[in-house]
Amino acid sequence: MHTVLDAIATGNPPTRCRQEEAARFMQQVEGSPEALRKRLPAIYEKTGIDYRYSAVEDYARAPEDFTFYPRHWDGDPPTTAERNQKYREVAPGLAERVASEALAESGHAPAEVTHLIAVSCTGFFAPGLDVELVKRLGLPRDTQRTLIGFMGCYAAFNAMRAAHHVCQHQENARVLVVCVELCTLHFQISQTIRSAAVNALFSDGAAAAVFSARKDDEARGRLAYAGGHTLLDDDSGGEMTWDIGDTGFLMGLTARVPKVIAGHLPGYLDALLPAEISRGEVDFWAIHPGGRAIVEQAQETLGLTDGQVADSFEVLRRRGNMSSPTVLFILKRFLERHQKARAAGQEGFRRGVAMAFGPGLTLEGARFERA
Repeated sequence: MHTVLDAIATGNPPTRCRQEEAARFMQQVEGSPEALRKRLPAIYEKTGIDYRYSAVEDYARAPEDFTFYPRHWDGDPPTTAERNQKYREVAPGLAERVASEALAESGHAPAEVTHLIAVSCTGFFAPGLDVELVKRLGLPRDTQRTLIGFMGCYAAFNAMRAAHHVCQHQENARVLVVCVELCTLHFQISQTIRSAAVNALFSDGAAAAVFSARKDDEARGRLAYAGGHTLLDDDSGGEMTWDIGDTGFLMGLTARVPKVIAGHLPGYLDALLPAEISRGEVDFWAIHPGGRAIVEQAQETLGLTDGQVADSFEVLRRRGNMSSPTVLFILKRFLERHQKARAAGQEGFRRGVAMAFGPGLTLEGARFERA
């Protein structure tokens, strides 16, 4: 059986801000050191991001019109409970939208879904996102559900691996993977360069993918998940963290992350790719843009061309780092090119590699092959 990637759909909340607008917004926040406020425009410009999306409408409003943050910055910041309530109000609808689009693009009816894998690390509630999606989408009540939480930017790979295991053991499997993150709910008042950098990177978004078990004749010519690999660096657990505080979830991120990741990449790729396949035989690279420096370091370490990392930079430029859905935004671009090539009578891509990085530090990745 092949684990065919049938479709990917992506989406964002309606509030979109230019990066320079976001910098100006954060400059207004009372409580930040004046010296840091002056540096914010340069920090935001350095990210390589032009636009970001948010579930918080305040980022596009004047302080007197705030509904999430205290008006005129004259009150306490939203509590964790208030931020989580906003997550509960927004996340299910956004997840439902991309899931519905992915199912429609795949040609599968909701009644055909056998398994649902929901991914998120920016909010909690129960009955959870998985239950909400079963009800909203009209999935069968016996749909097997898995919820993957608090794994950060690489979590989509754990979902894809789970989908692959299902498809390899159930010949009628139709697995719906849904990732949704509302990172901007947890922005904090910047007190350090490090916290300002976190505020400058993250964005909100959602993506859904449909995987199906297919026999050789059904899968021929289509992109299929062909395996994955995990690497945990035990010596860098403190380089990237995600904790629950009184005023939201608190992100810890050091400047060492790109170099630590780059140091592991050659050995990691050797383990991910079969011995008979060289890096030069990989047709596409979907590298999670945790930040511009991460992609730049990966490009230099792996000897990739500008064209091979252009899609990662473009998703970062247009949408920022959305945590777990981000790699699916990149994969969607390659899947659409492959499907367009096949429709035109061409072969399309032969194989590709996708990778993401997160707390641990953890490197996660997957191979995709034309069946």
